[in-house]
Amino acid sequence: MSLALLSGLGFGLSLIIAIGAQNAFVLRQGLRREHVLAVVVICALSDAVLIALGVGGLGTLLQFVPWLLAVVRVGGAGFLIVYGILAARRAFRPAALITEDAGTSTPLWTAVATCLALTWLNPHVYLDTVVLLGSVAGTHGDDRWWFGLGAAAGSILWFTALGFGARFLRPLFAKPLAWRVLDGVIAVVMIAIAVSLLLGLAE
Repeated sequence: MSLALLSGLGFGLSLIIAIGAQNAFVLRQGLRREHVLAVVVICALSDAVLIALGVGGLGTLLQFVPWLLAVVRVGGAGFLIVYGILAARRAFRPAALITEDAGTSTPLWTAVATCLALTWLNPHVYLDTVVLLGSVAGTHGDDRWWFGLGAAAGSILWFTALGFGARFLRPLFAKPLAWRVLDGVIAVVMIAIAVSLLLGLAE
């Protein structure tokens, strides 16, 4: 039990700690201190649901319906391209880079909708959590659910640290230039992921 739990924790963290669309969004919300709790909860709960589906065997089913992932690839790529363009626009418009709490705040529903889209419209999330993690969990036999619990705990730890720990980087982002660099990186990451999704359709 304990070995499966620790294995799941380590495997889950290895999958999630990477520069990606979801992490970039959580980091930006944490730096702006906007709706951090809601974003962290959505990301952690979404991962937990996807991990449970993977451990439960949904990954095997997805392998028999490739068209479903193709649909998600196209929708996710379109969303990421739009989000990437918006990030690039922020990077090239210093006046729009507001770092103070008194600045223009993102509405809660916008943050929630964006977070849900970045999570559930990203095919890599399904491939990592449902297919890959689910397959590895299956090797633990009866302890596979402990493995899944460890992976879910890893997600909770990571998103909590990323979202609420980002405030310690605020001194670095006191100048608009730092935000321009961050949004520039976000734009590149988003569009690169979108391109990889579209190229994956041709494989």
